[in-house]
Amino acid sequence: MSTEIWHNPRCSKSRAAKAALDEAGVAYTERRYLDDPPTAAELDAVLAKAGVEPWDAARLGEPAAKELGLKNLEHDRARWIEVLAAHPALIQRPIVVTERDAVIARDPESVRRALDSA
Repeated sequence: MSTEIWHNPRCSKSRAAKAALDEAGVAYTERRYLDDPPTAAELDAVLAKAGVEPWDAARLGEPAAKELGLKNLEHDRARWIEVLAAHPALIQRPIVVTERDAVIARDPESVRRALDSA
C-alpha cells in the first residue's frame, strides 16, 4: 500500500497536510472520503493503525453529531465505527495512511509524524 490521504478540500487543515506532502515530494493517493467514504472495516483498520478510538476521531461539534447524540453514546467501538462510516463528515481530517501507520494530521506535529512515516 502506498501513502493515502483522506482529504476534504474544503478543510484548511486538510489542505495544509496535503500541501506538506506535496512539498516533501511524497507520492500519495488522495481519497476524498466524503465522496468515497470508508467502509466500517476500512475505518476500523485505519483507526486501529493510528492507535485512536473512534470517539477520539469524531467531530463532536458537528450538527449531525449533536443530532445523533454522540456525546452520550457509550464507548462501544463497533457502534461508533458504524456511526462514523455512515456519517463520514463526522470523521476528523485529514488522515494520512501509510504502510506502517496512520496519523490524524490536524496540526504541524502530526503532519511531521505523517511525513516521517510516509
